[in-house]
Amino acid sequence: MYNNEPIFLQPVLQERIWGGQKLRTEYDYEIPSDKTGEAWVISAHPHGPSKIMNGALAGQTLADAWYEHKEIFNKAEDEQGEYPLLVKILDAADDLSVQVHPDDEFARTVENVPYGKTECWYVLSAEEGAELVLGHNAKTQEEFDQMIDRGEWDKLLRGVKVKAGDFVYVPSGTIHAIGKGIVILETQQSSDITYRLYDYDRTDVAGNKRELHLERSTQVTTIPHQDAPVEQMEKVNGDLIEKKLVEEQYFSVYHWQLNGQATCEMTADFLQVSVVEGRAALMIDGKSFDLKKGTHLILPHSVTTYSLEGNAEFIVSHE
Repeated sequence: MYNNEPIFLQPVLQERIWGGQKLRTEYDYEIPSDKTGEAWVISAHPHGPSKIMNGALAGQTLADAWYEHKEIFNKAEDEQGEYPLLVKILDAADDLSVQVHPDDEFARTVENVPYGKTECWYVLSAEEGAELVLGHNAKTQEEFDQMIDRGEWDKLLRGVKVKAGDFVYVPSGTIHAIGKGIVILETQQSSDITYRLYDYDRTDVAGNKRELHLERSTQVTTIPHQDAPVEQMEKVNGDLIEKKLVEEQYFSVYHWQLNGQATCEMTADFLQVSVVEGRAALMIDGKSFDLKKGTHLILPHSVTTYSLEGNAEFIVSHE
């Protein structure tokens, strides 16, 4: 049985054509280059599994813990399936490609992977006037196909301006793109399937355009676009304001604002916790753990009660 310590995770840094330097300047991560776009901060995905930094499992990956220590996550030893969620921080120094992700059924039957990709974004920072793509304006499949064939991207794509603190829910089938100057924390299903619909005709250092996936994109896009309803609620627990950002079949995601002290009870199988601002102490069974901006951890199921003290902002999630 794993003890009651939090599991601290080391981010996996990923270079991207659109990446920048904010993962170093804002979060103090050791980035591999000045085009580092993603930090996979809570990940058991084979393309970038997080490494455990402390305790009896130090040096192992989150995937190792998931398969070998099911009690951490309140799962039966014989329970099948892969770790369900993935948390990233993305630094968009340039526009990301316009893309869309499949649902579970399409991912399993066509790509032979366990999960499609529904995701959500909490905007950590955004430059003045920053904009992302969310959805499209086509009313029918025919209109959708015609706009693509004619290259009428400005007409097809729906732009949305965002600022720090905004929340965006992106179900599978939703066309989307994070715009230049935006840093987000993304909570998603543990999937790395992306169908690229449009990439602004840009080229890499060798002069090559990135691959597009027009047929698959068209197959999985929801037409017409539908804004997903999100019902948000707040509750106050001591000096902690807990705001539920979304609760749906794949994940529940919360924003916590701590200004003082609070005692909390574990109600989920396990909690994913990311510190996005400030500093705090986490107390469990008389032991104190330092939390600061850029720290990411899992609270195991064995933790029944814990306390927080300090001034900090968190994004918290669970299945």
